[in-house]
Amino acid sequence: MKRAIVLLIVLITALSWGCSNNDVIHVSGHIDNPGNVKTVAFYEGDRKLDSVYLADGNKFKFERQATQPRLLSIAIGNNKYPVILTPGEPLKFVADMHSPEDYQIEGSELSSALKDFAPYQRRKEFVQDSLQGAFAKATLNKSAEEIESLRFDYLTEFKSKLSAYTEHAVAFAEQNKNLAGFYAISTLDPEIAEAEIIAYADEIEDKFTDNRYVSQFKEETKKLKRLAVGQPAPEIESFTPNNKTVKLSDFRGQYVLVDFWASWCAPCRQENPNIVKQYHAFKDRGFTVLGVSLDNNPGSWMRAIEADNLAWTQVSDLQAWNSDLVVNYRIKAIPASYLVDPDGKILAKNLRGKALEEFLQQTLN
Repeated sequence: MKRAIVLLIVLITALSWGCSNNDVIHVSGHIDNPGNVKTVAFYEGDRKLDSVYLADGNKFKFERQATQPRLLSIAIGNNKYPVILTPGEPLKFVADMHSPEDYQIEGSELSSALKDFAPYQRRKEFVQDSLQGAFAKATLNKSAEEIESLRFDYLTEFKSKLSAYTEHAVAFAEQNKNLAGFYAISTLDPEIAEAEIIAYADEIEDKFTDNRYVSQFKEETKKLKRLAVGQPAPEIESFTPNNKTVKLSDFRGQYVLVDFWASWCAPCRQENPNIVKQYHAFKDRGFTVLGVSLDNNPGSWMRAIEADNLAWTQVSDLQAWNSDLVVNYRIKAIPASYLVDPDGKILAKNLRGKALEEFLQQTLN
């Protein structure tokens, strides 16, 4: 009887070990030439999960209970490496900080797929940083008008080059119907690839349902979709300086630039002359503007309207950033704008300077 109990305990222990091995994500490896780096950190999205110290031989090991694959980033100094850790599949990771891009991965096909995608992502980041640096250098000692013109040129180039990255990411996701494909799509810029992000979120609506990172992506995409090009613009109901109620739906049948601005916003005031110019150029072709101010001081608001010669309808609830419209339109910074078509659907977003003029010429001619 005693021997049977001992055997039963051994069997239960073995079974529990086997079960726990299949419910653990595991990565180990070593970092050559780490320099001042003493730890390896692990992130899920922007959330730091844990960090481990480099041991003798600059080795490290990370384990965590998990019942599903997890999309994480291994952070070593300023370098981050995306990996997909699957329970029961120990991952080996090796990197040399003298050549941080030449890292090695063993034990995970999904992580190896991400490694194949990494050069495209590095190229995108290089182009992005280069263009931002060139723009900053080019705008030194330039006037506001010159800066706005340069901004249009650089933004056009930026969108063109990121369009190629979008194509690579979408193609990669088509070939990888798994978390590796999801990762590629999650790196896209919503300003450039709104339609592609929404289409992919719809495609994976019933997939990866237990993955926290994917769930966050789906929730954010739902918010993005609500204000996407082609969607009905949320209703606006607010008050003119004369306390008259005005609605966005009052302008049906016209192209309406919904312009979020404020008297205290310097970039908004710099853009106002351009909007004035476009308003007078196209107002007889079915175009108008609805100014929505984030002011809380009625005097400052009305003085700015007069000073900037804003001849179109202006509204504000004088709640500034506490306005419901800030939430409804997901305004995070101003100036911000939505161009709404005659049927009340969003046609374009955040058009400024030359971009607004060119879009109106193409649309209204």
